[in-house]
Amino acid sequence: MIVSMIQKDSSINSSSVRTSCQLALLCFILFLFSTALKAQAKEIIANPIARQLSENGKTVEGDSINPGEQFTGSAPMEVEFTSNVTDASSTLRYEWKFSENADFSTVLFSRFEESVTYTFTTSGTTYIKLYITDTETNVTYESDAFSVVISESELKVPNAFSPNGDGVNDVFKVNHKSLVKFNAYVFNRWGQELYKWDDPDGGWDGTYHGKAVKDGVYFIVVKAVGSDGIKYNHKGDINILRGFSGSTTTGGKTGE
Repeated sequence: MIVSMIQKDSSINSSSVRTSCQLALLCFILFLFSTALKAQAKEIIANPIARQLSENGKTVEGDSINPGEQFTGSAPMEVEFTSNVTDASSTLRYEWKFSENADFSTVLFSRFEESVTYTFTTSGTTYIKLYITDTETNVTYESDAFSVVISESELKVPNAFSPNGDGVNDVFKVNHKSLVKFNAYVFNRWGQELYKWDDPDGGWDGTYHGKAVKDGVYFIVVKAVGSDGIKYNHKGDINILRGFSGSTTTGGKTGE
């Protein structure tokens, strides 16, 4: 009877050992499978770039920079950010973070598209990073930061021009940097409005209703706002000198 009990107990232990080994083998296989999936998920390959579309309100040829590099110029500056992910899948989540701090301790806002276009209108430095998350494994790709530096604003208003068709100073224009709002008005000595424009790159050709005005002194008002918050309210004279050919005289920078 004792021998029978020993044999029975040995059979039970042998069965338990086999079950334990099978479970251990299954756990090991699952571990290897999970490790392989995670290794595959980490292979997020991206080559994000930033392309400048306009600067100081003017369309540019489209210079590109890589993460860790910067654009420097005047507002408004429009920049397109593209993730350029290799073998992108539907499980990837994109986030572009914009911050005033290089360490991204605070985030101004985020955009969640694969590619983002944004217009910078405030002076100072903005840092931009791309994060890509695989929603199946929560593995995240993080790029180095792009940076966009917007200069302080500037407005200089000339006091003379010579619209005589010689190709030099034929159009009255202001010199400017980083203006986000702009309006200019030209009046004659009786206070009649002759011309107005709201594009800082625009100007006046010295005509009224298609006819050239007489040489003499006219009055101009320019109201503008800079990317740094400076408000400009310029009032001054414009001298039309058709018999003169040379450089335009410019006034100084004025602002509040």
